[in-house]
Amino acid sequence: MRIILLTLMLAVATAAAAETNYVDDTLVITLRTGQGNAYQILRTLNSGTALEILGREDKYAHVRTPDGTEGWVLTQYLTPQPIARDRLIQAEQKLARFETENQQLKKDLATLRSEKRSVEGDHKQIAGTAEKLQAELERMKTVAARPMELEKQNQEMRQRLQELELHANIVSEENTALRDRANRDWFLAGAGVLFGGLLLGLVLPKLRKRQGWGEWS
Repeated sequence: MRIILLTLMLAVATAAAAETNYVDDTLVITLRTGQGNAYQILRTLNSGTALEILGREDKYAHVRTPDGTEGWVLTQYLTPQPIARDRLIQAEQKLARFETENQQLKKDLATLRSEKRSVEGDHKQIAGTAEKLQAELERMKTVAARPMELEKQNQEMRQRLQELELHANIVSEENTALRDRANRDWFLAGAGVLFGGLLLGLVLPKLRKRQGWGEWS
């Protein structure tokens, strides 16, 4: 059991420490069962093939191919970086991805600008509505204040009416008194005229008689 655990731990440690190299882009190399041309060729490896490095001895490297085949290759044909062709493909793919992202960003920017214009339009509309509401509020305040002003004017008019009614009553009383005085004066004047006429009616005959006697004597 301990041997199995140690084996698993070693395999994990080896996998963690493994490095990857690539077949150089200069040629096609052979993967052999051992170190040297005398060993059997397992397969050929095209340039750009990724190989997991399992170990190194002298001029050879013990490698594992992507499909799991293990063998030995010359170290001089390995490079720690992908070959230029693969790097170019990766760069082109990355460029295409960036261009796609750039186009999407442009679309997003256009959408944001459109939304910004829409928001600005909504803001202007809201501002206009707010101005209208403010004007309506001021008008309502004016209308609300109008009844109070009218009530004040009505109170002033009622007070003025009461003063006019009082003044009219005083004038009416004065007119009544003047009419009574005028009637009394007319009555007295008429009585005086009547009395004067009676008096003249009594005095004139006597005066005439006296004048007649004077002439006879």
